[in-house]
Amino acid sequence: MDGVTPLGGLAMSQQAFADASFEQYRKPTRRERFLAEMEQVIPWGELAAGIELYDPKSEGAGRPPVGIERMLRLHCLQHWFSLSDPAVEEALYDSRAMPHFAGIDLGREPVPDETTICTFRHRLEAHRLGEQLFALIRTYLTEQGLQISRGTIVDATIIHAPSSTKNRQKARDPEMHQTKKGNQWYFGMKAHIGGR
Repeated sequence: MDGVTPLGGLAMSQQAFADASFEQYRKPTRRERFLAEMEQVIPWGELAAGIELYDPKSEGAGRPPVGIERMLRLHCLQHWFSLSDPAVEEALYDSRAMPHFAGIDLGREPVPDETTICTFRHRLEAHRLGEQLFALIRTYLTEQGLQISRGTIVDATIIHAPSSTKNRQKARDPEMHQTKKGNQWYFGMKAHIGGR
């Protein structure tokens, strides 16, 4: 039985089944590459140590503490990806890159719930730490020649529109385009969702 780990009741220190190499053609996403870069550039332990001074210690009641660095990473995810408290909780269950970045192993633990996330965010706001943290993070990024900006999402969904690319003046509207899907032609324009 050399090399075989019994499953019955023993904690497995091996790779999770979901992480097994079944995805031989998988490539890293832009989100994964971005978060890997943030992992390397930002001194998370140093930033967490600065916040720890403002952390009320648990009195034994309520939920177990999540950890300052983990909560800081979740706060940054919220900011970088414009996520609300419930949305970041859901994204952690839905994404592969986000829980990895936050140090959450979904095979062993749940993600912090939206109330815990909200409480941490309010604590940062109460002590005006959020602005200071993001100013420091911008400094770290600038030193590495990096900059984070919020862009515009272009939705490639095919939507119904009048069956002409011309406007009321009988001229071609520069915003209107046509595409063919199968044997069907569609006319319309790109839907832009502006970021903050």
